Parts: sequence; C-alpha cells; structure tokens
Amino acid sequence: MPHEDWIEHRRAGDRERLGWITPEGDGFVAHDALGRPITGTVDWLEAEEALDERGLQWLADLWQLDLPDGSRARVRLVEVTPERVVVKVDDFGAVDVVTQSYVLPFPAPDELRPFEGDARTIDVGLSG
Repeated sequence: MPHEDWIEHRRAGDRERLGWITPEGDGFVAHDALGRPITGTVDWLEAEEALDERGLQWLADLWQLDLPDGSRARVRLVEVTPERVVVKVDDFGAVDVVTQSYVLPFPAPDELRPFEGDARTIDVGLSG
C-alpha cells in the first residue's frame, strides 16, 4: 500500500495511473506502477516526465519470480494495484491452461524482475 505521502501521477488523456511521486528532501522521487523507484531525487517536472516516458507497456513484458526453493518461474503480471501484485506462471498464450498464481505485496518485492532468459524459448524451470 502506498504511504500517505505518495502522490498519484496519471497519464493525460485516459487518466491511467502510471505511478506515484514522493517527496524526498528538497525534491521528489518517481515510483512506477509496481511501487519501485525509477528516479533519484529530482524536481517535480522530471519525476512526472520519467513516469510519462515509462508508461505502462512494460507491464506486459515477461517477468521472472525467484521462488523460496531457489528456483525461478517465468511469469506474467495479471494484477497490479496499490494493495498487491498478482503474477501467474506464463501459459505461453494458451487460454485453456491453468497455471500457478502468486500474490505478492505492494510495492513489488525484488524477487520479481524482468525476465532474463530467451523469451523465444520455453525455459521450463529456470535455474537460479
């Protein structure tokens, strides 16, 4: 859950939430939709520009989740809210396949990262 001092930043036009801006000393820090900082301390306009430039398309990319047993799962984001982040094991576009889902806290933990493997291959059971 965002802190009380987190200020939503929404995209002009469709008003989609791109992230938050938080006060930091004499400046501000931009946080993306996963609640992660994407800038250092900058002025307000730079924070807004960073969020506008980042947009939301990156949320559709492949991700990997480090699991407690040391393995990694190739996952897709299915829900990102200020309350939680939900990912599911990548189903490779099959609509009739049920895969494991994981509910993560917000901001998203470091165990969730952009996918590091070859997205064109089926990397079953990514190793750590």
